[in-house]
Amino acid sequence: MRLCVFCGSNEGFRPEYRNAAVALGTTIAAHDAALVYGGSKVGLMGAVADAVLAAGGTVIGIIPQALVDKEVAHHGLTELHIVGSMHERKAKMADMAEGFVALPGGIGTLEELFEIWTWAQLGYHGKPVGVLDIAGFYGKLLAFLDHQAEEGFMRQEHRDMLIVEDDPERLIQRYRSYQPPTITKWIKSGQR
Repeated sequence: MRLCVFCGSNEGFRPEYRNAAVALGTTIAAHDAALVYGGSKVGLMGAVADAVLAAGGTVIGIIPQALVDKEVAHHGLTELHIVGSMHERKAKMADMAEGFVALPGGIGTLEELFEIWTWAQLGYHGKPVGVLDIAGFYGKLLAFLDHQAEEGFMRQEHRDMLIVEDDPERLIQRYRSYQPPTITKWIKSGQR
């Protein structure tokens, strides 16, 4: 299994965030899974990659040349793919991964999470998508997503696609047993 992790290039203010990145990386390696991620050595990105490597696992980084030029690339990975743009980076991560999870992060993390979740909603892939909700980081966002569904801007079946766990082991177990849901086709009918 190749698990793509979206997360911050910062560590945040709480030590729980870094600890969770390390725990997720260690868990990925313990399950003989590989990490696919954005290829950076900084923040939670670097922490999760270093943890997988320290546990003897495989890490595949994908990073645009512009970020290599800023000297944030992690050159100690199993594989480092340098691409021309953020669009290429996201497409390659999506192609290589068999599941996606977001740790705490900023707007880039949210953008990646929502794009890959949207692709699942549209039926472009049947891979699991979720968040590792550390210290309630995603709590307010999850409440807002529930509000969207309650107000008719998201189908409940699409809301239910997002896997939420606060423990890396439980998350990996759910991903391993994941069966893609049968999604109601709304494109032809014009419904969302």
